Amino acid sequence: MADDSIDVNAVELATELTIAWLGNPNTRTSAEEVPSFLGKMHETVQSLLGGTAEPQPEEAPSDHTPAVSVRKSLASKDHIISMIDGKPYKTLRRHLATHGLTPAEYRERYGLKPDYPMVAENYSESRRAMAKKIGLGRKPGGKTEAPARKRKGAEADAEA
Repeated sequence: MADDSIDVNAVELATELTIAWLGNPNTRTSAEEVPSFLGKMHETVQSLLGGTAEPQPEEAPSDHTPAVSVRKSLASKDHIISMIDGKPYKTLRRHLATHGLTPAEYRERYGLKPDYPMVAENYSESRRAMAKKIGLGRKPGGKTEAPARKRKGAEADAEA
């Protein structure tokens, strides 16, 4: 009977945690991902409570099939299409973070080269232009100072 109460509490707690996670406005997820998240949350809560969770088949890390091809993901200069969900993004970093991935893990998961971009080309150029316009990256006292003035009078004669 103790196992039943632990199981019920684990289910309730996992459900509450999943609801709280979905209630966060920064969580971007599709309806298809919710059941797997709930199952993972239940396993985690149950293991933390000391119960034994039924083993569920884990996905192999190399089992991820890309939503689009590499060529199609980089077809536009305005955005990069995610291989996770097939949606366009100007930058992939935040999108990857919502899926618990780093850029290196994303590249490894889909067999991408180390120089695969995480930011769309046009977005990168616009950010670069804006940074140059406001003066980021310049060293103080560099080429932007006014040229030296010509000296007049006695100072110029004394140096000559």
